[in-house]
Amino acid sequence: MVSSLFFVFIVRRLSTSTKLPRISKINSRYKNLAIREAQNALTEYLHGTSCLPYVYAERISKNSPLLLASLIAKVDYSAGSFSKNLKKFLNYHPINEFEFFFESIGIDYNDVSGLLPSNKFFFSEDQTLLDAAAALSEFGFPWNELGKLYVESSSIFRSSAGELKSKLSELKKYGFCNVHLVGICLAFPYILSRGCEGDTESEALLNFLKLVFLDFELAFFVEENVNSWYKLCKKVQVFYDLSGDKERLVELIRRNKSIFLEHEEEVLIQKVEYFCGFDVNKEEVAVLLLQSPELLSLNLEKPMVNIMTLLEYFGLESENLKDVSQKYDHVLGTNKIANLPQVMRALNLHKWFFNKIKNGNHELLMKYIASYPDEDRAEEYQRGLEMIQVSRTPNHTMSKLHLLHSFGYGENALIFDLLAHLHGTSIELKERFDCLLSLGIEYSKLCKMVRMTPKILNQNVQAIEQKVRFLCQGMGSSLEYLHTYPGYLLFGLENRIKPRYRFHMWLVEKGLCTTDYSIASLVATSEKAFLARVYKMHPAAPKHWFEQFRF
Repeated sequence: MVSSLFFVFIVRRLSTSTKLPRISKINSRYKNLAIREAQNALTEYLHGTSCLPYVYAERISKNSPLLLASLIAKVDYSAGSFSKNLKKFLNYHPINEFEFFFESIGIDYNDVSGLLPSNKFFFSEDQTLLDAAAALSEFGFPWNELGKLYVESSSIFRSSAGELKSKLSELKKYGFCNVHLVGICLAFPYILSRGCEGDTESEALLNFLKLVFLDFELAFFVEENVNSWYKLCKKVQVFYDLSGDKERLVELIRRNKSIFLEHEEEVLIQKVEYFCGFDVNKEEVAVLLLQSPELLSLNLEKPMVNIMTLLEYFGLESENLKDVSQKYDHVLGTNKIANLPQVMRALNLHKWFFNKIKNGNHELLMKYIASYPDEDRAEEYQRGLEMIQVSRTPNHTMSKLHLLHSFGYGENALIFDLLAHLHGTSIELKERFDCLLSLGIEYSKLCKMVRMTPKILNQNVQAIEQKVRFLCQGMGSSLEYLHTYPGYLLFGLENRIKPRYRFHMWLVEKGLCTTDYSIASLVATSEKAFLARVYKMHPAAPKHWFEQFRF
């Protein structure tokens, strides 16, 4: 009997896709029956008409809920005759068998169309996929998890059944059983696509896993099922991908095996991403978390910290504290502990702060959060929040405010002045901020640039890239110039920056201009003042400007 959970699963999956019809037209009393009959009809079709072995036909029909729902919706439902009508429909409307196959192995329906073989609809036209899936299934790979392998390394499914069996047999020499190897291959598909013979990367990984799982006996603490082993492998992968020094990593894992038993993969990834946010070497992050597992329990959700109090608590010298208060007023105030890496980058203190934690002072952070569980916000900031709540678009504005805090801007009165000049959604603003970072602008300097001229984040990404490219390549300047004059980005490239710069260079070449004007003077000067300046150089210069340069 079909579980009602299967129907709930279909409904939930359908609710996330706009491409498939719903089956709501069927009375709720008969929906489970309709699903069961559809599964049976599809199984019979694949087995009888397409000659698939029954076991694989059944696995495909029972693991492709969205396409099954689509099939059900194409046939009018009537109790007692639905099964017959569905079989008749399939006889006259053959399905694309590869579609059902791909969904059944766990690939998202919306990604299926991009994976379908060109001009092929039946397994008889290309048996390789099914044969590979069958060989893997026989070894112990769960049918509905095979998609993990396909997405990461589709070449696996271009191997013959014999080749796959040979590769899996090779892997057993490391001492792993079938269950172990299935979990390992699902987490590290390249092992199966390349094999281990002669592939140094695969061999290094397998030797590493043998040490961790078998020699260090971590395997004894894991349930003997594929899901548990896959989860364990994904946890180890979090640190394996970060570290270049595998010998050191092995030793750290040996000393701290409990990390992989007590914490979920999501927790490990969250903390790795958090500490990588300090813009430090990823290997240092792996070492920090393995040496100081207490940090994995750090609550990143609620605690609010006062930035100046925190810096003082961590031992920043008074002279530097004074420097921070004078130069980084946009960062001061309170902020979430979750935004601390970006706060420290905005202060250009991220390496100092991370080194403090790394060099045995990670307990300072834990103690600070315990001692100052929730800092009070400044009154002027509270008033600003109240004004947002009574505005026309409170949700939109709050989203942008949270984004600014995530960049490292503090909860202070200054942030509302900045917020008032920003246009666009929080997603668009983040894309623009990230674009400027990717162009090579230092984080702390970018935060200062936005503080000075917030409207630079109102430019679209393409315009930002073109203006910066012309600044560096066309004008021979550098990104350093933007630190002092971010307003350059506010002017149009084609109708202001390029024509004025090229006209200036023409004047210099003709010997009419002997003054070394700054870029700001060239682009920011009003049209009237600009024309007056060039007129003094030569009375005919304005005419030449209008005829040859101004578009």
